[in-house]
Amino acid sequence: MGVAQAMEALTERAGLMKESLHKSQTITDNMVGILGSFDHRLSALETAMRPTQIRTHSIRRAHENIDKALKAAEVILDQFDISRKAEAKILRGPHEDLESYLEAIDQLRGTIKFFSNNKMFKSASGVISHAHGLLSKALSKLEDEFRQILQNYRFVFRLYRFTQELVQGFGLTLDFFFQYFSKPMEPDRLFECLPSNLRPSSEGEGGGGKSHDPHHKSLENAIFTVPTVIPPRVLPLLHDLAQQMVQAGHQQQLFKSYRDTRAAVLEQSLRKLGVERLSKDDVQRMQWEVLEAKIGNWIHYMRISVKLLFAAEKKICDQILDGVESLRDQCFGEVTVNSVAVLLSFGEAIAKSKRSPEKLFVLLDMYEIMRELQPEIELLFGSKPCAEMKESALNLTKRLAQTAQETFADFEEAVEKDATKTAVMDGTVHPLTSYVINYVKFLFDYQSTLRLLFQEFDSKDPDSELGAVTTRIMHALQNNLDGKSKQYKDAALTQLFLMNNVHYIVRSVRRSEAKDLLGDDWVQIHRRIVQQHANQYKRVSWAKILQCLTVQSSGSGPIENSNISRASVKDRFKTFNSQFEELHQRQCQWTVPDSELRESLRLAVAEVLLPAFRSFLKRFGPMIESGKNPQKYIRFSPEDLERMLNEFFEGKTWSEPKR
Repeated sequence: MGVAQAMEALTERAGLMKESLHKSQTITDNMVGILGSFDHRLSALETAMRPTQIRTHSIRRAHENIDKALKAAEVILDQFDISRKAEAKILRGPHEDLESYLEAIDQLRGTIKFFSNNKMFKSASGVISHAHGLLSKALSKLEDEFRQILQNYRFVFRLYRFTQELVQGFGLTLDFFFQYFSKPMEPDRLFECLPSNLRPSSEGEGGGGKSHDPHHKSLENAIFTVPTVIPPRVLPLLHDLAQQMVQAGHQQQLFKSYRDTRAAVLEQSLRKLGVERLSKDDVQRMQWEVLEAKIGNWIHYMRISVKLLFAAEKKICDQILDGVESLRDQCFGEVTVNSVAVLLSFGEAIAKSKRSPEKLFVLLDMYEIMRELQPEIELLFGSKPCAEMKESALNLTKRLAQTAQETFADFEEAVEKDATKTAVMDGTVHPLTSYVINYVKFLFDYQSTLRLLFQEFDSKDPDSELGAVTTRIMHALQNNLDGKSKQYKDAALTQLFLMNNVHYIVRSVRRSEAKDLLGDDWVQIHRRIVQQHANQYKRVSWAKILQCLTVQSSGSGPIENSNISRASVKDRFKTFNSQFEELHQRQCQWTVPDSELRESLRLAVAEVLLPAFRSFLKRFGPMIESGKNPQKYIRFSPEDLERMLNEFFEGKTWSEPKR
C-alpha cells in the first residue's frame, strides 16, 4: 500500500512538471518572436542613430581639447597664484621668516623663467616686467636685512646659513658681507695698541713723532698690539664663504669684493688718523713750523700704518683667504697699494724739496723710522705682487739718506759762509755759535742713525766719519767767528768775543758726547786758545792804564820820590782815574756769560791792577795827601777798585757815567 501511494505521488509530480515544461516552451516561443521583432527594430534604430554618433564623437574631441586648455590655464593660474603669494611674503619683508622669504625669491625667479620660456602668452611680457620689479624690491629688502644682521654682530649661525643661501642662490651680496663687517679704525683704538711711551700725551701731541726721543731706545722691546679689524668669530665664516665662492667659480668676484671693501676701509682709517696726500709743491709752500709738525705726524702715521694697520690687514687676509694662495698675496697688495703710495709720496716730497739746515734733523727722523720699519716692510710686502711697494719704501730710505748727507755738506758750507752782519755789541756768545753747538748736540742724539746713514754710502768706519764731520763743522764755525770778530773797533772787545765763543764751544763739547769723538787733545788745544784770548784781552785792555802806575827809573837803582814832581804824580792819578772810569763804564756793558770764566777774568785783572795801584798809592799818595784837594786826585781806594772790578762783564747799561 505504501508503494502504491508513493507511485501515485510521483506520477502526480511528473504531470505537473510536464505541464510546466509545456508552458515554458510556449513562453520561449513567444520571446523568440518578440526578440526577432526587436532585432528588426534595432537595426532600423541603428540606421537612424548613425548621424547622431558622428556628432557625439566630434563633441568628445572638443571636450578633450577643452580639458587640455583648462589644464594649461591651470598651470598659468598656478604661476599667478605663486607670484601673488610670493609678492605677499616679499611685501612683509625677510625679518619675520628669512627662509620663507628666500623661498619666495626662488619662486619669483621661477615665475620669471616660466614666462620667459612661454612668451607666446599674451600677458607674458607684462608679467615678466612686474616680476622683475618685485624681485628688485625683494633683493633691496634682503640687503637691508643683511646689513642689519651684520651691523648687530649677532645671530652668527643664522648669518652663516643666510650667506650660504646667498652664495649658492645668487651670490649678489658678498661685498656687503665684507663691507658691513669692515669698519674703519678710530684713532683712539689705534693709540691703545701702541706702547705707552708712543701714545699721544695729554697736551694733544702726536706721540712718538720724534723718533730720537730718549724713550726710542726702548722701542726694540716695545709691544705693539695688532688691532682686531674684524670680529674673530666671523673670520671662519668669511673663510668658508671665500672657499664657496672659489669653488663656485666666482674667484674674480671674490677678489673684487675683498679688494674694494678692505682698501676703502683702510684708506678711511688713515684719513681718520690724519693722513693726507701732499705734493712737492704743497710742501714747498708750507711754513716751516707747519711742515715740521706734519713731518712729526707722518713719522707717527708710518709706525701706526706698518706695525698696526698693514699688519692687521695681512693677518685677516691670510686667515680669510687661507688655501687660496693665488688670491691671497694679490688681494693684500691691492688693498694696501693706495695707502702705501699716499704715505710714501709725502716722504718723497720732503726728500726732493729744497734743502736747508733745519731740515736735517727731520730728514734723520724720517730716515730713522724707515730703517726701523724696514724688517716689517720686507716681511709684509715680501711677495711678488707687493714687490713694487717694498722697492718704493727702500728707495725712499736711500733717498732720505742721500738728502741728509747733502744737507750735512750744505750746513758746513753755510756755517763757514754765514754773512750775518749784526754783531753782538757786548762781546757775548754769538747766536751762530749757540746755534751750531746745539746743532751738533742734536746730531749726537742720532749717533746710531748716523752710523747707519754713513754705512749707506759704504763707510767702513762710521764713528770716524762722524768725528770728521763734527771736526769740519767746528772748524767752519771758528773760521766764521774769526771773521765776525774783525767787526769790532775795540781790540779788547775782539779778544773778549773770541774768548767767550771758543770757551762756549769747549765747555759744550766737554759736556757732550762730542768729546769722545773729538778727543781730549782737541779739548786741551782749544782750552789753551781760550786762555790766549783772555791774555790778549788783559794786554790790550789794561796795558795802557798800568803804565800810569809805572815810573821808569833812569838808572838801575830804586826810584826815589824826589825824582818825580808832584805835578807829574797828579797827572798820573788823573789819567788813571779817567781811564779806569772809562773802562768801568764801557766794560760793565760787556758780557762774559759763564760765571766761572767771568770771575776768573776779573781775578786775573785784579791780580795785576790792584798790587800796582797799592804800590803806586803807597809811594806817591802822601805827596798828594799833603797838598790841597787830595780827593780830586786820589778818587779810588784799592777796595773801591776791587768792588768796581766785580761789576765788569755784567752786561749792564748806564744812562750816564757812574762816578
